[in-house]
Amino acid sequence: MNIKDQVTRMDTIVSQGAIVDAVKEFFAENASTIDYGGGATKGKAEMLAKMEGFMATVANVNGITHHRSLVDGNYSASEFTFDFDMKDGSKVYWHEIIRRVWNDQGKVVQEAYFNAA
Repeated sequence: MNIKDQVTRMDTIVSQGAIVDAVKEFFAENASTIDYGGGATKGKAEMLAKMEGFMATVANVNGITHHRSLVDGNYSASEFTFDFDMKDGSKVYWHEIIRRVWNDQGKVVQEAYFNAA
């Protein structure tokens, strides 16, 4: 499996705001995540529920900018800026690095988020 192609495909989907679709397509069933606030998920189903819940609170996607990605073997790092208006009137503006570990089938088995600001 060409991991660089998988990273490009996944980052393109995320850039279009289809974050839930990216999880559905690219996450392995046993995938885990951890964010810089300490939140974690175990398994694709848990991450999918988290992203569906989050996206349901978004009123407007002002922009998602993919800055760059790096790939080294089964590891990748992608830099994004996310700009959302939330239904509660707040704003979310994240500049983050997403580090992924990929399995041999081209699925994400681990994803970690780092504050790039």
